[in-house]
Amino acid sequence: MIDHGLFHQLMTAYGLWALFGIVMLESMGLPLPGETALVSAALYAGATGHFQLWEVIAVAFAAAVTGDTCGYWIGRTLGFRLLARYGRHVRITEDRLKIGRYLFRRHGGKIVFFGRFVALLRVLAALLAGANRMPWPRFAVMNAAGGLAWAASFATAAYVFGDRVSKVEGPIAIGLLVLVGVGIAFALFSAHRYEKQTLARILAEEAEADGCR
Repeated sequence: MIDHGLFHQLMTAYGLWALFGIVMLESMGLPLPGETALVSAALYAGATGHFQLWEVIAVAFAAAVTGDTCGYWIGRTLGFRLLARYGRHVRITEDRLKIGRYLFRRHGGKIVFFGRFVALLRVLAALLAGANRMPWPRFAVMNAAGGLAWAASFATAAYVFGDRVSKVEGPIAIGLLVLVGVGIAFALFSAHRYEKQTLARILAEEAEADGCR
């Protein structure tokens, strides 16, 4: 994990290219601290005046869209084949692949948009969208909207409130960790039942579609 002090050194040495590289690679699927990089870049801009706020937002937005676009096409060209062939080794069955495609068909836009604000989904959303054949125009629109909202909100908050962001970052992270833990526990509790219900719905829709032909 890159802390704010180390990232300030990167900014001094490489400028906004450091921000672009970290956010883009995270968006492509690598577990890098893109959000920390964005906040640190905004703090650096506010403290030194070397960059304008709009430049930080523009670079983070461009990096997010570029990385997610690459991640989407990686997922679309390679992801589904790999999941279909090797997914059974990690409990990803053909039925679960059907469920994934169904969820992205129904809720893909929300997953892509709000996934930009959640660490794990920020890394995986584009790959999953591509692997589950989410239509490219819808992905592109929701990806751009999510990237802009994420870059603008986090960068502006860090730039305006300065070091106060760093002081609350720890408690907020702990609170989010607790919420994520509760969410995972609930998801594990309800996933099996929801999976059966969703698969039954998919099979019923497929049967209805076959009957209409």
